[in-house]
Amino acid sequence: MKLVIATRQSKLALWQAEFIRSELEALPAVDEVELLGITTKGDRWLSSPLSEIGGKALFVKELEQALLDGRAHLCVHSMKDVPAVMESPFELAAIGYREDPSDVLVSRDGETLARLSNGAVVGSSSLRRASQILHVRPDLQVRSIRGNVGTRLAKLDAGEFDAIVLAKAGLVRLELAARITQELPFDVCLPSAGQGALGIEVLDSASEVRDIVAQLADARVMSCVEAERGVSAGLQADCTAPVAAHAQMRDNEVWLRARVASPDGVRLLHAEHQHADGAQAANAVVADLLGQGANELLA
Repeated sequence: MKLVIATRQSKLALWQAEFIRSELEALPAVDEVELLGITTKGDRWLSSPLSEIGGKALFVKELEQALLDGRAHLCVHSMKDVPAVMESPFELAAIGYREDPSDVLVSRDGETLARLSNGAVVGSSSLRRASQILHVRPDLQVRSIRGNVGTRLAKLDAGEFDAIVLAKAGLVRLELAARITQELPFDVCLPSAGQGALGIEVLDSASEVRDIVAQLADARVMSCVEAERGVSAGLQADCTAPVAAHAQMRDNEVWLRARVASPDGVRLLHAEHQHADGAQAANAVVADLLGQGANELLA
């Protein structure tokens, strides 16, 4: 069978699509895999923060349209960019290949977060990152930065920022890990739901494609990512909200931690639960956060 992957055209998105292509081509049922490059609205509109122009779903809609039009059979996503609730006719057929989900600081002069000068300018595209950084360093100026990884690093090098915060996974995949100044511990900056994992989206009616793609799924990663996404769904928060969630397997159960913060970082709520069922862990975490006033912060 010949398959076509719809993908964004940034270096990182193309790396991810090429990686999944090689994994698919190793399957007996797959004869050939092609890439269909698409420039999404999120890639074109770089002048405003994502939270102001529709969120990370702007990186997904055009790819989904390619599925509906029959131009592609599947899309490859960074799971942190996928809305928490996916409705028919779309389906996540596989989640896996999780790289280290940590956020990292890349500073121009090699300073760690604690050693950045008072009032230093830190670039971040994420309210989640900004709010957690301001919680520990309220003196910093966190300013929006858009563009792909290379563009953001170029802005840092040009002196527009003293430091920027990025996902470690993207730097590792692009062989730019040497740029990392500091890996931020989870007690400082908890990751976004799905961060570091790859997801493959198909039409729910495309049973043959779904069955092929499902062979690439990692059950443990899927359980953790689905629990993380359950927090966002339960809070009715999109992927631009100041919500963090990370799950890992511990004693064959899903250990889920989550945070909700005010955009200025003054208030930060934390909840964690462990359960054999990831959905139950997510429900417990959501109930805990709501009890602490999460709705007020998200409003």
